[in-house]
Amino acid sequence: MDDPDEIRSYRDLKVWQKSMDAADLVMDLIDTGPLSKKYRLAGQWEASSASVPANISEGHELGSRKQYLAHLYHARGSLAETLTFLELFERRKLVDTDRARTAWNLLIEVRKMLYKLISRLESGSEDGSGPATVNPET
Repeated sequence: MDDPDEIRSYRDLKVWQKSMDAADLVMDLIDTGPLSKKYRLAGQWEASSASVPANISEGHELGSRKQYLAHLYHARGSLAETLTFLELFERRKLVDTDRARTAWNLLIEVRKMLYKLISRLESGSEDGSGPATVNPET
């Protein structure tokens, strides 16, 4: 019988799932507000938000801890960029304050999960058999 906590792919990682939710929310904020008219800035925000789950999945599939960590650092950088755009756009009244708060909270949750996953991989606390052994809660 399959173990429900077994990680068979990056799609089983909670951090990937949450980062997909966050990217989807960012895209919705762009599509439904005044940002849809600001193509260059909206495109940069969309790209940075989509880069977070993309880097998590790419790093996970590469197979080595070193490559995985490098991609998780890229995801963390893209997340910081996404948060910066969110704050700027809220200041400029280009996103609704309540929806911005929801997005901020979700992105911060993803950031905490990324920090935890990176810390576990850096400490070598896993059994060393590769990224697939990482706790599915992250």
